[in-house]
Amino acid sequence: MPVNIYEAAFSNCLAGLKREGRYREFADLKRQCGNFPRATYVLPSGEEREVVVWCSNDYLGMGQHAAVLAAMHEALDGVGAGAGGTRNISGTTHYHVELEHELAGLHGKEAALLFNSGYMANQASLAALSKLFPGCLVISDAKNHASMIEGIRHGGAEKVIWRHNDLDELESILTRAGKSRAKIIALESVYSMDGDIAPLAEVCDLADEHNAFIYLDEVHAVGMYGPHGGGIAEQLGLFDRIDLIEGTLAKAFGTQGGYIAGGAAAIDAIRSTAPGFIFTTSISPVIAAGALAAIRHLKSSNEERLLQQRHAAQLRAALREQGLPVQDAPSHIVPVIVGDPVLCKQLTDRLLAEEGIYVQPINYPTVARGEERIRLTPGPFHTPDLIAGLVDALARLWPEMGLRKVA
Repeated sequence: MPVNIYEAAFSNCLAGLKREGRYREFADLKRQCGNFPRATYVLPSGEEREVVVWCSNDYLGMGQHAAVLAAMHEALDGVGAGAGGTRNISGTTHYHVELEHELAGLHGKEAALLFNSGYMANQASLAALSKLFPGCLVISDAKNHASMIEGIRHGGAEKVIWRHNDLDELESILTRAGKSRAKIIALESVYSMDGDIAPLAEVCDLADEHNAFIYLDEVHAVGMYGPHGGGIAEQLGLFDRIDLIEGTLAKAFGTQGGYIAGGAAAIDAIRSTAPGFIFTTSISPVIAAGALAAIRHLKSSNEERLLQQRHAAQLRAALREQGLPVQDAPSHIVPVIVGDPVLCKQLTDRLLAEEGIYVQPINYPTVARGEERIRLTPGPFHTPDLIAGLVDALARLWPEMGLRKVA
């Protein structure tokens, strides 16, 4: 019987991932509404155990907020489950229109456009922009998300990667390109793996000086920063200096989907030309209703943000006190560096099996080889007792596994 070359290719791929220690496994979880961050972990045997989730991107717990749930129930009862089509055919409902208006207002922009995910928003928008600007040069931060990289690649424009947050190199690239050439500076505000923040005001100064267009990914900042949850750009008072802002509904807003916000002409041009928008069934109006309620709540409530920031600071300080290699960062993201993919997976497996603590290993290609880590995202419902339990577990397991503490 001839060798099945297709099955062999699949097997070789999986064997290589396992050999390198970066094969990824899903945990079967049932989050407990009203009891976040606790969840029920369903083992392959069918046995169930309660765990505490430390790696959720539902940063503020809005996925269980009463106003969000009520809005979704009302929409489900009123208009049904699905959108019914693409936005151009039958998939535009009043919930989509309201949500886009709310998002535009959140970012101080004329218009906004919904996508099915943040990944799709970046991929479709950056590809479209690269084609809309003749002779465009895209200047991309070295630590930009995969969705931004894919969008830039798909757009086909010339690109240059600038060293992460390196303003001198950015200025040099802009100077060489010249003021008359179309240039997109593509960057994030909060970088999701290190938790650091871009020097956004200085980037705006350079963009003004060199006539460049700024595309800002605020996925990990919307809902989290600024007096109304408008992100780092709102916190720094930079809305009028950012050309296009991309965000998500799937993190601080606790639902699903992505979006862009900007000038009316820019949004309309992308709406009219981006295949990733044109040919995709729109998000459910039920999800749009929930996101709308979350945004409206976080525009007026700082309680969740303040609690989250307090708990992140407490966790970071406690980890540092135990000599654990927590990466210093000014944001809500708390990375602890392991530096080895196999040990990182073993650590998270032991935390889950022995301590009832769920956190996923982060390895290549999400981070560079040798920078493997656990990425902790404390939220408003991670109590001091839960923080103490996590830190105690890590402090005990770290030396047992031969991992080094820091002075």
